[in-house]
Amino acid sequence: MPSRRTVLAATMGVTASLAIGGTAHADDTRLRSLISRMTLPEKVGQLFVMRVYGHSATAPDQADIDANLSEIGVRTAAELIAKYRVGGIIYFTWAHNTRDPHQVADLSNGIQKASLSQPRGLPVLVATDQEHGIVCRIGAPATLFPGAMAIGAGGSRDDARTLGRISGAELRAMGVNQDYSPDADVNVNPANPVIGVRSFGADPDAVAGLVAAEVKGYQSSQVAATAKHFPGHGDTAVDSHFGFPVITHSREVWEALDAVPFRAAVKAGIDSIMTAHIMVPALDDSGDPATLSHPILTGILRGELGYDGVVITDSLGMEGVRQKYGDDRVPVLALKAGVDQLLNPPSLDVAWNAVLKAVQGGELTEARLDESILRVLRLKARLGLFKDAYVSRAGVSRTVGTRSHLAAADRIAERTTTLLVNEEGLLPLSRRTHGKVLVVGADPASPSGTTGPPTGVLAAALGELGFTATARSTGTDPSAATASAAVAAAREADAVVVATYNVTAGSSQRTLVEQLVATGRPVVAVAVRNPYDVAQLPSVSAYLASYSWTDVELRAAARVIAGRVRPRGKLPVAVQRADDPAQVLYPVGHGLSY
Repeated sequence: MPSRRTVLAATMGVTASLAIGGTAHADDTRLRSLISRMTLPEKVGQLFVMRVYGHSATAPDQADIDANLSEIGVRTAAELIAKYRVGGIIYFTWAHNTRDPHQVADLSNGIQKASLSQPRGLPVLVATDQEHGIVCRIGAPATLFPGAMAIGAGGSRDDARTLGRISGAELRAMGVNQDYSPDADVNVNPANPVIGVRSFGADPDAVAGLVAAEVKGYQSSQVAATAKHFPGHGDTAVDSHFGFPVITHSREVWEALDAVPFRAAVKAGIDSIMTAHIMVPALDDSGDPATLSHPILTGILRGELGYDGVVITDSLGMEGVRQKYGDDRVPVLALKAGVDQLLNPPSLDVAWNAVLKAVQGGELTEARLDESILRVLRLKARLGLFKDAYVSRAGVSRTVGTRSHLAAADRIAERTTTLLVNEEGLLPLSRRTHGKVLVVGADPASPSGTTGPPTGVLAAALGELGFTATARSTGTDPSAATASAAVAAAREADAVVVATYNVTAGSSQRTLVEQLVATGRPVVAVAVRNPYDVAQLPSVSAYLASYSWTDVELRAAARVIAGRVRPRGKLPVAVQRADDPAQVLYPVGHGLSY
């Protein structure tokens, strides 16, 4: 590959002395030499991480070509890189980037080749949101782990580190070298619509320990971990994708709660930190989101927390960052605040040209761009991308979704399932007395790459454990007719397992569960997302929390129901009473066993 050899020769002096995993600061002279040879448009491009449609860097499907032309003005990832010289690409399932592991690896190689073949070509940071649990971009046959709140219920830093190490190894084998995980938010608001089970929990010290462990796991596999969403998105009732959340914590509360996991991430050597599109008046009373706040990003994150790694924005297409300023001002203001990477602007052409013009007009200096580019290049060097940016199909086969990795995910999941209620020792269910099981309930859209639907996965897992199990989806908002049919089927079963999903006081899910209980059949409920559901369903005899509806968590819940494993999870968040939210129904640390 001549283009690769040319680039390797040009950067050999840089890479020869870079120590993987150590500080790259000793090599800044060489990296600055690379920067000095870049044109201003090339420098601007290095600051952007952009989406692109298609499974291939050069030959995507026609529908993806059309989408690229419509949104970005290019046909392919290769054309995107040639036109804008972007420093990063982000993969999404909906952008058709992640069909299967070998295809992902081929796409990654195609992206690297397209960038390295350019004049003064540089390797690309290829990123994705592989949080596990409810946010995952690369699915089976890659290994999928329980999500953060489930890991919080397990409470094991070793498990968090193992998750990071294995997930990181699989991502790296597919050419993904930056993961937007772990979530370092402390979720203290049960009504949080965007974080919730993506957080390890409500105890800042527990969250900090798991964040640091996962960071070390990912980075031991040469994948840049990314703690998010600074300065802390855990106490919002507004989703920053669609609105502008305001955090009313005092500076003292922020220090004791939200800051703790981010300090731990910095101490653990985190490679990148993602900003939040939230306003925190106690930290900056200007009315700007944290993403655009110099006091928060430069004053606090860099100054007080001593962080000198890469700072990346959350997606610039989210409403939380777009409400106050236009799309042409947001990237410029983010750079002035102290950001290094600008993630996924709605219009790359608008954002890219705005930065270029800001430098040409004197609002931003080229030296300011050089600071961020240096941090980005340090990260690329630390990840070994100057040495070899490519991956192999053999490496994918050897690493991704191996039997040992899948077994590790199952073992970790078994340590997370949390038993909240078990009246009269209903669980574990006996095949002799409760052999015929009806599985009903919510079937939310399955997270990326999992089998789904939840009722089907639970029924299949119980069937493999010796039960006669039938699945009947009733959805997240069952109609009266649907509920009546489920109740009729329940009368023919020995026991009922019902999957619940974000139950509220007026929810028809709640009505369904009450009708199932009224049949006299034993009812086992499984909260497949937020554990807070249990407060709305006091009549249920047994209640489990799985924290997500991915296969690995549902199979673990089935093994607990069947008594193949003991429930060991402990609530990482408090559950308040439904009739009096000021009162705690189940505290942090609650969890029953057999």
